[in-house]
Amino acid sequence: MNIALRRPRMTREEFFDWAVAQDRRYEFDGFEPVAMTGGTVNHGLICHNIYAALRARLRGSGCRPLGPDVGVATVGDTVRYPDALITCTRTPGADRLVAGVVVVFEVISPGDSRVDRIIKVQEYRAVASIHTYVIVEQSGVGLTVLRRQQDDSWRAETLTADDVLHLRAPDIEIPVAELYEDVDLSSSPP
Repeated sequence: MNIALRRPRMTREEFFDWAVAQDRRYEFDGFEPVAMTGGTVNHGLICHNIYAALRARLRGSGCRPLGPDVGVATVGDTVRYPDALITCTRTPGADRLVAGVVVVFEVISPGDSRVDRIIKVQEYRAVASIHTYVIVEQSGVGLTVLRRQQDDSWRAETLTADDVLHLRAPDIEIPVAELYEDVDLSSSPP
């Protein structure tokens, strides 16, 4: 059987140089730039709520929330820009990639659900420091929390409005409802 191998159009460094001159945001799939979808008001509010909840709880812990403008190196030369992340490793301010990412949050947009639920699950799993990947729904209140197990597999947990998101390393808790504060779900597609 013959398998065609995909050749990179550009390197990761070429991508970084190219991306700074663009009007839109892009991720790098290890081969070429991939345009990121435009956000909605709800997407922006949920991201803001995640960041505010993390910032308040991580203050003084040695860990900090970042995103969405900092990159995470995943598989090969791939670079992802999660909506929010937690790192407990100091990274120089001019670096383009964050070191020691332990938790990643992605808010699902209707057009990229497959990427976030399948491709990014595999990519984030390949990063040894990431122990929790939180997929946040935008069309209704709900989280899918993937946690790394001792055998390196991931265990999924589903949380709804009455639940609390428990994170370890750093050890914090966030009520799921807090992540949806002021979010208007009445106009969201089913």
